[in-house]
Amino acid sequence: MMTFQKITAVIVEDEAAAREVLRNYIGKYCPQVAIVGEAQNIREAVPLLHDLQPSLVFLDVEMPFGNAFDVLEACKDLQFETIFVTAFSEYSLKALNQSAAYYLLKPISIEELIIAVNKVQQQIQNQEIFNRNKIILENFREPKAEKQQVILPTSEGFEVVKMEDIVRLRGNGNFTDLFLANGHKKMVCRFLKHFSDILPLPFLRVHKSHIINLNFVKSYNKGGSLTLQDGTEVEVSPTYKEDFLKHFR
Repeated sequence: MMTFQKITAVIVEDEAAAREVLRNYIGKYCPQVAIVGEAQNIREAVPLLHDLQPSLVFLDVEMPFGNAFDVLEACKDLQFETIFVTAFSEYSLKALNQSAAYYLLKPISIEELIIAVNKVQQQIQNQEIFNRNKIILENFREPKAEKQQVILPTSEGFEVVKMEDIVRLRGNGNFTDLFLANGHKKMVCRFLKHFSDILPLPFLRVHKSHIINLNFVKSYNKGGSLTLQDGTEVEVSPTYKEDFLKHFR
């Protein structure tokens, strides 16, 4: 029988009670994880992570003296998986979803914790060296949404594309077909609604099956369809028509 080496992990969280809850949940429900250290702020976290070099960090998004992204910036020479822990904030969730990051919402759900840890374990076992932290940092530093990158989970693994290179997205059952400016098409393992939730303007839903990048619109036909710069025609359904037209007034 193959034995799996324990995942060494560090908890970075400013609230003692929240650290204790997470430590207890991990001890009880995630036997594959060994907590090797804890820090309550960025000042403690950075030297501790360099010293211990864990495989996994449970990282609180908002802390005194700096946030999770400051920790990643100061530790970009290290390679570790991150599970972010955050109170609900639409802004941070959008950023984390675009980067396909693993995160837990406070108060922590045991079920979500187990799912996130299992995903990380799979990444480590498959030796998928995919620097998600680097993408998260780059997105956080880039003020223009369309210049940010989005991580696409595909059947082969992950692909990273710049938002400005995406022309349109089309729902395809449990998948989404993504069409790029260079003519390539990607099939992504996510519902169209996932992209509807995470993609900012200039992306706009114009139909239950279509999201388009407004920057690639060439013309609109009053009959209820639009033409993109690559010549593709996309139907605009009555539900989304008003919202679409207001961007061109």
